[in-house]
Amino acid sequence: MRGDITILPLAADALDALDRWRAWLLGERRMAARTVEAYAFDLQNLFHFLNGYRGGQISLSLLSSLTLTDFRAWLAHNAAENIGASSRARTVAGVRSFFHWLDRSGQLHNEAVDLLKVPRAQRRLPRPVTEYEAKEIVALAGVTEKESWLSLRDEALFTVLYGAGLRIGEALSLTAEDFSREQVIVTGKGNKQRSVPLLPVVRKVVEKYVAACPYALQGTKPVFVGARGETLNPAVAQRNLRSLRRQLGLPESVTPHALRHSFATHLLASGADLRSLQELLGHSSLSTTQLYTKVDPQQLSNVYRAAHPRAK
Repeated sequence: MRGDITILPLAADALDALDRWRAWLLGERRMAARTVEAYAFDLQNLFHFLNGYRGGQISLSLLSSLTLTDFRAWLAHNAAENIGASSRARTVAGVRSFFHWLDRSGQLHNEAVDLLKVPRAQRRLPRPVTEYEAKEIVALAGVTEKESWLSLRDEALFTVLYGAGLRIGEALSLTAEDFSREQVIVTGKGNKQRSVPLLPVVRKVVEKYVAACPYALQGTKPVFVGARGETLNPAVAQRNLRSLRRQLGLPESVTPHALRHSFATHLLASGADLRSLQELLGHSSLSTTQLYTKVDPQQLSNVYRAAHPRAK
């Protein structure tokens, strides 16, 4: 479980604390094993730096004595190694988790780690497809050369992503029971639920697929299934969209998530307000939704000029 971190000169107390912290993350916090390993990798990054920067064994005493200057030197070293801001921010989060656990368990206290400013990653603008491209993707999905019901499934799935602005995981979790309502209740990030209306055209395409599917899609069974009737794997949907974008000559940025971006961008361009869009997308922060205002400023400006009473 310790991985490559055991090659470092860790003192017995630090090694014991590391093992118990990992066990706490898995048992008490119920974190996924991959997340725990990612946090351990973050610590490994810090320990490798300290090994050359401070020398000697890495003990709880040494960790307790680290100053804000030490932590800043570590981040500067990572920046010099061309580690991106988002990765450096994640690394700080992992290291803080360990130090906070050490503090709560009474093993050491270090205030400097909380004074460290997390590097801010430049937020990437969403890269939506155009309305025409979205329609082309959906249309081509329904006529690909494979079993007809699988083509109808992909057409229905991509229609839901574009027509309701769902994440791929949210769409694949929808059941037949969900589609029996005028609005679907979607569970998004952080188990936050939201209500999303289904347009008649979206419902019609889904019903067409369900009627053709050889498996009984009823009750709480997921609507979108694979060739053997199991819940559709997101990788299959992503692979199928890759094939479609190549056939249409579209860029690699065209992914299932790009259809969600398109939903948001096209609604804004048609005059939707940010607060309503925030609710539809399930964003916890309005600042995330505001990114869409930067995608097509000219189009949004035209909507503003046409709608604002003082613009006439």
